Amino acid sequence: MEIKSIEFKDEVLRLIDQRKLPLVCEVVECKTYREVEFAIRDMIVRGAPAIGAAGAFGVVLAAKEFKHLPKEEFLTELAAANKCIAAARPTAVNLMWAVAKMEGVINANRDLEPDGIYRLLAQEADRIAMEDIAANKAMARWGNEIVPHGATILTHCNTGALATVGYGTALGVIREAHRTGKRIKVYADETRPRLQGARLTAWELVREGIPSTLIPDSVAPTLIRDGKIDLVLVGADRIALNGDTANKIGTYMLSEIARRFAVPFYVVAPVSTIDFAIESGAQIVIEERDKKEVTHVGGEQVAPLEIEVYNPAFDVTPHENITGIITEKGIIRAPFRENILKLKE
Repeated sequence: MEIKSIEFKDEVLRLIDQRKLPLVCEVVECKTYREVEFAIRDMIVRGAPAIGAAGAFGVVLAAKEFKHLPKEEFLTELAAANKCIAAARPTAVNLMWAVAKMEGVINANRDLEPDGIYRLLAQEADRIAMEDIAANKAMARWGNEIVPHGATILTHCNTGALATVGYGTALGVIREAHRTGKRIKVYADETRPRLQGARLTAWELVREGIPSTLIPDSVAPTLIRDGKIDLVLVGADRIALNGDTANKIGTYMLSEIARRFAVPFYVVAPVSTIDFAIESGAQIVIEERDKKEVTHVGGEQVAPLEIEVYNPAFDVTPHENITGIITEKGIIRAPFRENILKLKE
């Protein structure tokens, strides 16, 4: 059974509350753009492609809220709402990309009345969502080509259907390899501090029936050193022109140890995750999150409240550590800048 992480129906955005998995599978309903902004910021919905699609539907809900206003006021209020949505999380470029796509529709149709613009925005958001599913399945096919039969794969964070509109990025490749009979095995990092690997990836792997083992993050280097990992597959939240990639904190560490022991390290992400406006990872803004994500686990305090905490949500993997970037348009390899530019629309 396919997982529906995002569904927009009857002018309501329905999201699986990823804060509560795997103990409870609960759906949150967002009826306003402010509720969508909160859902993104508080990680009810997470994963770069998923928050991009959610952001697009947030713009639709903002247009619905303001469409009764005179046109100029409608456009002013909508622009402010778009800015609010785009700022909900600063690292994942898909969110800014999706809001920019929606603003392109607005700018191209400013001669229409608010209701007409609203209808076009709803169509564009649906298109973004459907294209994400298609892109994920295309990435899965491309990625499956580099997965050896019987491979043992290491993955980090959650990159499955929960992180997208459907199917997944890195976990989509894993899903495809399993469904095509490659008899793979998977090690999933728990992914501290929010445990997306333990709570979300493990949940998806179990549902799919994929042979898998959950490990503490600190175990991964030992497995790589001991020759027990054939391939590392991770997602991305932003990719620079030179191939530097921001992903969940802990990814850089894996890339370094994989490079040392010559284990292929692939990033799986749609072209929408590439930020063509930045040259390198040095320009990527890294989101820092609440200290309670580290001092508390499941709401229980595990560290002194007086301790200082550094809690970056992401790190940047340098392009020289990356074997290839798997996109819906094919696999990008070095020289990354030259080959990434070929994908620019």
